[in-house]
Amino acid sequence: MVATLPYGSWPSPLSAAWAAAASPRFEGAAFVGPEIWWGQSIPAEGGRTAVLRRAADGTVTPVLPAPWSARSQVHEYGGGSWAATADGRLYFVEKSDQRVWLLEPGAEPRALTPADGVTRYGGLRLQSGVLLAVAERHGEGAVPRRSIVTITDDGPRELVAGSTFLAQPALSPDGSRLAWIAWNHPDMPWDRAELRIGRIDDGVVTDWTAVTGGRTAALQPEWVGDELLYLDDPDGRWNLWRLHADDPLRHEPVSPADADTGGPLWVLGPRWYAPLHGERIAAVRTNGADRLELIAPDGTASALDVPATARVLIEDADGERLLVSGAATGITGIWLVAPGAAPELVAGGGGQTDAEWYPAARELTVDGTHGTVHAYDYPPTSPEHTGPADALPPYLVFVHGGPTAHVGGVADSKIAYFTSRGIGVLDVNYGGSSGYGRAYRERLRGQWGVVDVIDVAAAASGLAAAGLADPERIAIEGGSAGGWTVLGALVGTDVFGAGISRYGVGDVRALAADTHDFEARYFDGLIGPLPEAESVYLERSPLSRPERFRVPLLLQQGAEDAVVPPSQAEAIRDALAARGVPHAYVLYEGEGHGFRRAETIVHALESELAFLGQVFGFETPGVEPVTLV
Repeated sequence: MVATLPYGSWPSPLSAAWAAAASPRFEGAAFVGPEIWWGQSIPAEGGRTAVLRRAADGTVTPVLPAPWSARSQVHEYGGGSWAATADGRLYFVEKSDQRVWLLEPGAEPRALTPADGVTRYGGLRLQSGVLLAVAERHGEGAVPRRSIVTITDDGPRELVAGSTFLAQPALSPDGSRLAWIAWNHPDMPWDRAELRIGRIDDGVVTDWTAVTGGRTAALQPEWVGDELLYLDDPDGRWNLWRLHADDPLRHEPVSPADADTGGPLWVLGPRWYAPLHGERIAAVRTNGADRLELIAPDGTASALDVPATARVLIEDADGERLLVSGAATGITGIWLVAPGAAPELVAGGGGQTDAEWYPAARELTVDGTHGTVHAYDYPPTSPEHTGPADALPPYLVFVHGGPTAHVGGVADSKIAYFTSRGIGVLDVNYGGSSGYGRAYRERLRGQWGVVDVIDVAAAASGLAAAGLADPERIAIEGGSAGGWTVLGALVGTDVFGAGISRYGVGDVRALAADTHDFEARYFDGLIGPLPEAESVYLERSPLSRPERFRVPLLLQQGAEDAVVPPSQAEAIRDALAARGVPHAYVLYEGEGHGFRRAETIVHALESELAFLGQVFGFETPGVEPVTLV
């Protein structure tokens, strides 16, 4: 029997602890002999990244035991923190010292790189028996020195440098050439990045050529014999291209599509396609949602069966087999995929997966001031409860970070945590999001704090105008760049009745002076170069308009955040206190930019629910109230 209760107060079996466990963070996956290995964050172990193995009989055991943690901090966001050989040797970047270590079967880990305290490694990749990595050396100037290196028992050896940033090295099968991606300040890699090819002589790149150029963003070079596959977006969409290394002027498109194969290069390890046997290619194609396709030698494409439709990446390929990570309704996982076979879940979050507890995504488009705005609506959903016939549900508008990220229409555990309690969720791909091509992404160029704010407000207003949400009980939440948009929407519009900001940006001018090198010039493109655009920075920053803060706000912050330091959240807190606006500030010790510890994730989620109940007037059984001051 379905019981009628006020929206927001529905009892639900989907706890915050369940939600934390059901959405693990993965750090790569690989075929290792007859086994499958993957990296996974373990919230119950302080958020450390373990490397796990699944044997042929299905048994799962750790390869990298506690307290070791495979996590790179190159560019602060890391990626590519481990690689493995077919005979079971594990190379990994240890989080605590950022050195590269080798773990051989039956032995203890031993360091391969010096303990100099200033060099970080990431983007590890084994090719033809050679371990490649990106090295980032701090302390020799305002900008860290980055290079591509090989690492052996004798330590690291530099292959090539010559630009502010380098990524995704690919060694030709005969070892004579190296391809890689390079870019320089003030560009971000999704704005402008070159594909370079260099000749290797005596272990060093002696000369190189940029084979792409202009305002395009090349990605992921992969050698197939003498040919080089890569991704680029000269036509406004990331698509596959082919280049013969001896004829760098002949670039050929491979099965072009009105979709993106590729994405923002925030971390060093992602792969969006993989060559397979028989001259076929598996590729992820994105237009809002992700799909996995198989491209035949003649360029025709057909779907490959995989449940995931968001955050899909190809982690590894072996003949016809693929390891694919991503998010499907109710689960974040890694699947074993092969043409003609049903996908097999290798690793993924557990807990309540009964479909009746998950909302079906409803794609929503609204007309915004700057064009169409894309979003996904997740209505309150429960097999046991419904809301009063004369009431509309409260809604929580999710604003993703980046701001170049995108959401793909998947009800994950956090969404289900709220919708199962009678709180709707609207997930917005505002202008600036990836997944819809360069033009949509560049809608935010020079307009951060304007277009994103207008778009999320338009999406929320459109939902209310359609009679789907209570216009007096719409809250907005986001982290990092999403937190900036939350704060901007609260001071710049009257659409939202409450806000939740996780490590959000309040004073972008201060952040530009205080943030890490990878994003040190990011704001040149999002707002404008300093000092010329200083007045725009002041005008856009929410802290410049403290009198516009009027509705309750929950602030959540990691104490060790090097990307958006705690000073940003604390300045917002002080502004709220000075104006008597109800608020709560929660500082989580031991957390950085993105929460990883189980106790933090649980507390943060329960605090969000309690906060919404307090400000929107519904009971939240089973969670502690938040103290608003």
